[in-house]
Amino acid sequence: MTRRRSCALVLAISLWLPCCVLRSEDSPKTKLVRVRDIAAVEGVRDNQLVGYGIVVGLHGTGDSSQTVFPLQTLESALERMGVSLQGNAMASMMQTRNMAAVFLAGTLPPFARPGNKVDVTVSSAGDARSLEGGVLLLTPLYGPDGQIYAEAQGPLVLGGYSVTANGSSKTVNYPTTARIPSGAIVERSVLLDLSKLRSLSLLLQDADFRTAETVATAVNRETGRSMARATDSRRIEIMPDAGEDIPALLARVQDVEVEVQPRAKVVVNERTGTVVIGGDVRLQPVTILHGGLVVNIVSRFEVSQPNSLSQGTTQVVQQTTVQAQDKPANRIQLREGATVDDLVENLQQIGATARDIVSILQAMKEAQALEAELEVL
Repeated sequence: MTRRRSCALVLAISLWLPCCVLRSEDSPKTKLVRVRDIAAVEGVRDNQLVGYGIVVGLHGTGDSSQTVFPLQTLESALERMGVSLQGNAMASMMQTRNMAAVFLAGTLPPFARPGNKVDVTVSSAGDARSLEGGVLLLTPLYGPDGQIYAEAQGPLVLGGYSVTANGSSKTVNYPTTARIPSGAIVERSVLLDLSKLRSLSLLLQDADFRTAETVATAVNRETGRSMARATDSRRIEIMPDAGEDIPALLARVQDVEVEVQPRAKVVVNERTGTVVIGGDVRLQPVTILHGGLVVNIVSRFEVSQPNSLSQGTTQVVQQTTVQAQDKPANRIQLREGATVDDLVENLQQIGATARDIVSILQAMKEAQALEAELEVL
């Protein structure tokens, strides 16, 4: 009987030990991603476009006469079409309620050629109440160098509306901002000849030396030659062979899968009280005491009325009452191996608000109990 018990004990220990070694918490978590999802090719980028124009066809919801530049824009547009208003005394009395001055914003994608179409966002520049039912007149879109790269025109598509009747109004979303899907036609392209590039560079979205080395190693393994090397924590340089097909090489490189370790990060928005905690965030043993002191100051005014036949006068006297209440501190204790779920569950149990959680996370970061990057928006 004794011999059988010892064997059973040894077997139980030998089966339990590997389970401790293979715990997921003991090794860093990695995920498999493609190069195209974490890096971009240097030089292959979008370009911002901007323009100024007028929207016509509004139902009395355009700019008022107090806004000067819509009238000037209208006069310039009529001048280009052969209608001269110079010397006309009635020009200053023109009403612009059916038109609105707007700014346009668009994005020129890489390798866009003349004739391609891009989306345009239109926003009111004056005091127009709504752009509903409006049509944008032909408007040039400029790049940072002052050159015209696209021309926009067409009816507007709104995601909201504004209704006013008998002094009452109702507004849904933002009726002063609209879009024109495929409303701009590209007139000039940004030239980028890949065949003339002697080297290519991949730029990581998040700078990390380990990820840069992993990408370079994976590219060399995929191509079968030492053509990629990490120059810093964000840039991987690739040296193609002379006469090699660059688009085919980039397509092959961007489909390479690599293992990356997600960065532990906590994002806090103090304005809205939003807290987003990543799943890879680690916590150290810590004890949190959270309480608050509430001070209420109430002021009220009382009228002091003198007795009849007295020499006093009526006075308004301010009465101020100060109340202070010290709330008991709530205690949270996180032991070794505690997770983010444990922290959130404890914070919910003590009734912590979003503002309280922001303060607690900042204090934990200062106490080095939060192993993550804390970003405050």
